[in-house]
Amino acid sequence: MDTVVVYDTTLRDGTQGENVALSVDDKLRITQLLDELGVAYIEGGWPGSNPKDAEYFRRVRDVSLQHARVAAFGMTCRVGSEPAQDSNILALLEAETPTVTVVGKTSLLHVREVLRTTPEENLRIIRESLAFLKQHGREVIYDAEHFFDGYKLDADYALQTLQAALDGGAEVLVLCDTNGGSTPWEIEEMTGVVVERFPGVTLGIHCHNDGELAVANTLAAVRRGVSHVQGTINGYGERCGNANLCSVIPDLELKLGKRCLPPGNLVHLTHVARTVAEIANMAPNHQAPYVGKSAFAHKGGMHVAAIRRNIDSYQHIDPALVGNKTRVLVSDLSGRGNMLSKAEEYGLKLTPEEAQKLVARIKELEHRGFVFEGADASIMMLIRRQRPDYVPPFELIDFMAVVEHRAGRGIFAEATIKLRVGGEEIHTVASGNGPVDALDRAMRKALTPVYPPLAEFKLADYKVRILDGQNGTAAMTRVLIDTQNGHQRWSTVGASTNIIEASWLALADSVEYGLTQVMGI
Repeated sequence: MDTVVVYDTTLRDGTQGENVALSVDDKLRITQLLDELGVAYIEGGWPGSNPKDAEYFRRVRDVSLQHARVAAFGMTCRVGSEPAQDSNILALLEAETPTVTVVGKTSLLHVREVLRTTPEENLRIIRESLAFLKQHGREVIYDAEHFFDGYKLDADYALQTLQAALDGGAEVLVLCDTNGGSTPWEIEEMTGVVVERFPGVTLGIHCHNDGELAVANTLAAVRRGVSHVQGTINGYGERCGNANLCSVIPDLELKLGKRCLPPGNLVHLTHVARTVAEIANMAPNHQAPYVGKSAFAHKGGMHVAAIRRNIDSYQHIDPALVGNKTRVLVSDLSGRGNMLSKAEEYGLKLTPEEAQKLVARIKELEHRGFVFEGADASIMMLIRRQRPDYVPPFELIDFMAVVEHRAGRGIFAEATIKLRVGGEEIHTVASGNGPVDALDRAMRKALTPVYPPLAEFKLADYKVRILDGQNGTAAMTRVLIDTQNGHQRWSTVGASTNIIEASWLALADSVEYGLTQVMGI
């Protein structure tokens, strides 16, 4: 099996994406995750650009890595200067990484308009910058910035810049689609020219996603002979992002038969993708191929019926290969098979007749404004409640929530609630910073003495959506609540023209699910 080297630039190019910000500790955590995944290179940052990256390179020296080499990134020395006196070049040496990656200009547009120098001077600073770093014992990777755009502008000069990098000692020539505007057939054609011009040289590819083609362009380059691919986890990066390694890696391994990671490590991909998103405080892309929550989710009744007969009928790979899993969604598009599959997920058995009744009930509720795709816990409670032997841990008798503005105190919310637990009625009152918070506190006050594990439940997220805004304040409102207890996280839904009732329905489902399913009460 042919091998393709994976070079991750999440910690440098990825952090240039809008809203992506990582502390030094974040970068160190991600470094360890990437090493455990098995990438060959981790580009840690640009030590000459900011103190944070300089600190990262100081601290990463104490991190024991099993697979990856850490690379420091920088640019060629300044026009008219010598590498030995250039602060950026010296910062690369001070980073003390075994590998340095240097970016240089390929396009005459950038040489003349950005560097404002001559083509000859640009070739000199490429050659001499790399030679200086090579003389100091570094493995040198050269990023040919704007290679494809530069090739279109002046192919001969673009190739001259690659030769200058080789003359300076570059061990890998990385062809960069920096503006992200090239197409796969252009990438394949121009890469082929480079392969023929520089036989035996290790070539790399670095693509941006401005045309939604970064992954396709990367694969096209590999097909033409590239054996070093650069990208970022989840495709983070400037403007529209970089080639998404969470797609590139499985595409190469599972579709093209290329070895990218140590054997058996591909199964960690989903975990890495989602953990990096959490560390970066970025919302995960549920529709992301391979690693997204919805990547192997089935909603249509016809699809679910088919996968119950043959799991491969609507899946292009076994999701377990990348550490993901098949999910069956329940909605107004569901058939009986959706409900049977969902019950099986929870270890429950339904008769076909019971499943059909539940499907009808869900279609009715979704017509009223409920949506169960993102609220598996509410589905679970529908299934459990229709069983004749089910005994709920509590039952609502009534509640009241009031909001007042009091002089000297501002907004004040108070809720009273009456519940039946076993044969006993419990009546409590609690205040909160809003009516939903007050209801939550009152319910906890009533139930926690009976069910102590409830104290571990924490509200993780609360979303409100107005479904028919044209009805103004009488509009149908949907509430989604995420709850967690430190070990698990679950989602519930409520809908009503009254936002307090919608919130209560989602809140009650959340607590009831947690007590019966998570805590086993």
